Amino acid sequence: MEWYTLWVSENVLFSAFIQFAILGSAGEALGTIASKRKPSGTPLEWLAKALAWGILGILIKYAFTGYKGFLAILVDHGFLPSALVDVTVLRALSLSLLANSMFGPLLMVLHRTSDNLIAHTKGYAGLEKSLATLAWFWVPAHTVTFALPPDYQVGLAALWSVALGLIMGFTKRAS
Repeated sequence: MEWYTLWVSENVLFSAFIQFAILGSAGEALGTIASKRKPSGTPLEWLAKALAWGILGILIKYAFTGYKGFLAILVDHGFLPSALVDVTVLRALSLSLLANSMFGPLLMVLHRTSDNLIAHTKGYAGLEKSLATLAWFWVPAHTVTFALPPDYQVGLAALWSVALGLIMGFTKRAS
């Protein structure tokens, strides 16, 4: 794992881009397969989706970094108790709640908008199901993520997107 942490620490944004481009796309593809739907889109559209996932990865890296500072400032100004930064699990949960309640909805809308642009479609049908994942999936998942050292956080977040893709795919199959 030393090569991974070295690569991530020396290529902060590029590694975020690559991890999400690959794993976000894999999660989307596996979700389609798990749902037993026929994959749609041309290879160029899948490449565009990988590019969109990569850009989302960079935004996620910025958000992960920014919300750590945001939490620290809130504690420094007495808006939140210091235990939220002193206790690892409380800090991780606080970061997850902040990021997923404030940045999560924006990210979901950006993701859907990029999907619409790539597929030349319109609409946001089903977005409420995506937004619901913030509460039942992303808050617990990112609590685990934020408990890890920073060099592993974006990689795990990208892996979580594979897990969620599969969960959503199997859910679509059942319904």
